[in-house]
Amino acid sequence: MNHDSLLDSLRKAEVVPSVSGSVAQQLLGMLLGEHMSAGDRLPSERKLTEALGVGRSAVREAIAALEVLGIVVTRAGSGTYLRSSTSELLPQTLSWSMLIDQDQMEELAVVRSVLERAAAERAAEVATVKDADRLHAILQAQRDTASSRAYVDHDIAFHQHIASLAQNPILDDLLSTTRALLRVWFEHAVDRAEDVETAIREHTEIADAIAAGDAVAAEGAMRRHMATATARILRVAGDR
Repeated sequence: MNHDSLLDSLRKAEVVPSVSGSVAQQLLGMLLGEHMSAGDRLPSERKLTEALGVGRSAVREAIAALEVLGIVVTRAGSGTYLRSSTSELLPQTLSWSMLIDQDQMEELAVVRSVLERAAAERAAEVATVKDADRLHAILQAQRDTASSRAYVDHDIAFHQHIASLAQNPILDDLLSTTRALLRVWFEHAVDRAEDVETAIREHTEIADAIAAGDAVAAEGAMRRHMATATARILRVAGDR
């Protein structure tokens, strides 16, 4: 693969206001085009950053989403590689447009809401005291953090723990994918103190319901949380 050709194509591409989504779109276009083959290594993070004129965080988020989808694999100390041919990759993923199409964000958020509610309900039915303590520990770490990125990491860990408690690998995988597709918006959706306070209050209600073994309350608390979380994401997407 010719890295110079790939980087030149990226430099000529238009970067739209949703930076992470734009990076993902452009990388995806290259991966699905003629520029790369299975096993090829992507240009370094530094070169992609320079070519696109964006921050490294945007490049990292885009690559992380592509990795969760199974499109690329990152090898420590080596780089990021295209996993397999596009004909093999396409059937394994959700619609590519969900990664980058703002118009479909609301539909994706609805899917996430249904999955998260099912996970919370099931988690409340099976969670042990140890499971509930772990959930409250994650929540406390979220309360204590002063960094928006760390806050998002704890937020995702909170939902991942609930999904793992549901003991359904397919549900867990689907939730991981939907969160990865939406993650590029998460950090921007918690830039207001009142939003953080609301999210933590809602997380507390969910954790308490799961700890109490109340499946109905857990599902209801997650439903309310998904409604406000979706509203935040759509608000931020509309502003960018």
